[in-house]
This record gives sequence, structure tokens and C-alpha cells, in this order.
Amino acid sequence: MAERTAIDARGAFCPEPLMKLIATFQLIEIGDEIEILTTDKGSVNDIPEWVSKVGHTMGDVTEMGDHWSVVVIKAK
Repeated sequence: MAERTAIDARGAFCPEPLMKLIATFQLIEIGDEIEILTTDKGSVNDIPEWVSKVGHTMGDVTEMGDHWSVVVIKAK
């Protein structure tokens, strides 16, 4: 069963949310999800670009008022 890991990167600026995401990928299994909470608008663009480049799967990107929730699924 897939697990979901949350990263609270609110208040951090690019590239820190992406660096936290990359570090967390090393700790989870294929099929698991990571939800990144971020206030950095740049991360909303940078994270999907990185995910596409390295071959993982994007989940939902949701604006939550004062921050975004970005979900990524480990594919390999």
C-alpha cells in the first residue's frame, strides 16, 4: 500500500523546496507519494519540470489560499 510523506516547506524559497523533495525521494518506495506544502510560487513551476525531467509522476497541484500543495509520486 502506497504511503504519503508530507514536506512542509512553507516560508522556504527556491531551490529549498525542490532540494527537500529530492532528499525525501531517497527515503521512500516506488508508488509512494510526497506532498510538498510551499509558499514559493517558483516551486509550483520548478517541481513539475524536475519531475518530468527525471521520470516521476505528478499528482495534483492545489492552491490552498496562502500556499500550494504539490503531490509527486515516485515512479522509479
